[in-house]
Amino acid sequence: MSPSPLSESWIRGIAANPAAPSDVLIRLLDPAGRPAWRVLCEERDLPADLVDAVVAHPERAVRRAFARNPHVDPAQRGRLASDPADLVRASLASGPRPRPRRPRPLPDGVIETLLTAEEAGEDGMLTADEIAGELISSRQIPLSYWRGLSEHPHPRLRVMGVNNAGWRRLGPARRAALLADPDPAVRAAAARRVRDLDPVALEAELPEENGHFRRGLLTNHPVTDAVAEACLAAGRDLWSLAQNRHTPYFAVVRLARDPDPEVRERVAARADVDAALLAELAEDPEESVRYRAVVHPLPRTWAERAAIDSVVGWHAVDCDCPIPEPDSWRSDGPDASWYEACAGSEHAVLRRVAASHPALPAELVARLAEDPDPEVRHRLACHHPLAPPETVLATFVARPRQRPHLLTLPGMPRTGLHHLLDHDDPEVRALAAADPSLDQAPTRLLTDPDERVRRAAAAAPALRDAAALAALLDDPATAEGAAANPNLPARRLHELLDLAGVPALDRPPAVTLPHLQEGLS
Repeated sequence: MSPSPLSESWIRGIAANPAAPSDVLIRLLDPAGRPAWRVLCEERDLPADLVDAVVAHPERAVRRAFARNPHVDPAQRGRLASDPADLVRASLASGPRPRPRRPRPLPDGVIETLLTAEEAGEDGMLTADEIAGELISSRQIPLSYWRGLSEHPHPRLRVMGVNNAGWRRLGPARRAALLADPDPAVRAAAARRVRDLDPVALEAELPEENGHFRRGLLTNHPVTDAVAEACLAAGRDLWSLAQNRHTPYFAVVRLARDPDPEVRERVAARADVDAALLAELAEDPEESVRYRAVVHPLPRTWAERAAIDSVVGWHAVDCDCPIPEPDSWRSDGPDASWYEACAGSEHAVLRRVAASHPALPAELVARLAEDPDPEVRHRLACHHPLAPPETVLATFVARPRQRPHLLTLPGMPRTGLHHLLDHDDPEVRALAAADPSLDQAPTRLLTDPDERVRRAAAAAPALRDAAALAALLDDPATAEGAAANPNLPARRLHELLDLAGVPALDRPPAVTLPHLQEGLS
């Protein structure tokens, strides 16, 4: 008997069904279940026995999808750190997709395996260094791992500790030890960091041509008076100098009077500007300059400036940039009292800063949840674990760019959504249709013009009528959603897989998967 024309819809739906037991899901790992592999392995959490089958699966596509799964524990994904395929390792190293704003870190042992691998794998498409680079940029390495890396026994990791862990945070004894390290690569990396802090060395190495490298040096590293004077005379790299905390103060004063308002704004935000110059900038003809001068009163710290920078400019509204791990390692971060003061500021920018701080006390969270500035409320929803559910839901409705992140939060409401069933936005209607607390099935959404809404309505936990589900399973417009409905019994799911031509494990599959049968024994 040939498979049903609805086979792929049923297979994908069953793969997403939250009530499908392991003996149903494991059948989908047969080659006949290939249309479901991405849904099954990448887009949902999996029971432990199925994870065992997935990480040992002979098909690279299965393992690669699981390596990118944002729903499973990172330790389970980490079992693929020594996978024979370099594309699987690279998928693990680059992290879940879509890339979360706040990724969960991989275990230390998994990180070490990926960073110290000598060979990438059998595909021959990536090098071990390229995979390590993917991991470093993925934000899956926690700060706690970097903390002691400069003392790690493996020289490659000591090099990374020097290059990435913050040379300025190391004490004199540790710096001296790295400069005398028995490994030449470690010594070279440490010597490079010493040169980075030497303005005379920078002057000698500064390239004449414009580009990212020159801009990075002049934005972040100490500069000599001669370099600053040359830039001022040529009228080049002035924004970089205005941003650089190491710029000589005579240059800062001249930059404060530059014709470019973006340069003056950067000066107005500096932590080392004196009261007289700040008062001058507070009278600047450009509003953005005046605002940065008055919004952050003296005395200031550079960490406070960085916190304000994170909510202004192109970060100002609906920013979906990565949410960093709270940096408890840093000793120069803003004090908790500063964030608390920001929560009561008259300036919305400072209240946005406070709303982005995940350790803000509960009483201030409650206050900011009622803030008149919508961006304060939305930042609170995205950043703070105590944000009220109604605030999180309001942000989901109002800010589509934030939805992938909000759906990962435990405070995201999943019930009490009846009032959203007729919302203009189909993504909001789909969320409401999946509400298990609905008194009645959202049957009117079964004919919604949006496919996502129809699928969610057919899969709705509130839809329990067996005859209605049977009809939906036979309708191409709703078959996939109906197959994902948690009210379908396991017996019916097996029947659908039979009709779709997916073999059961008690009869020979198209390709033998001995590890799957071992997982069921």
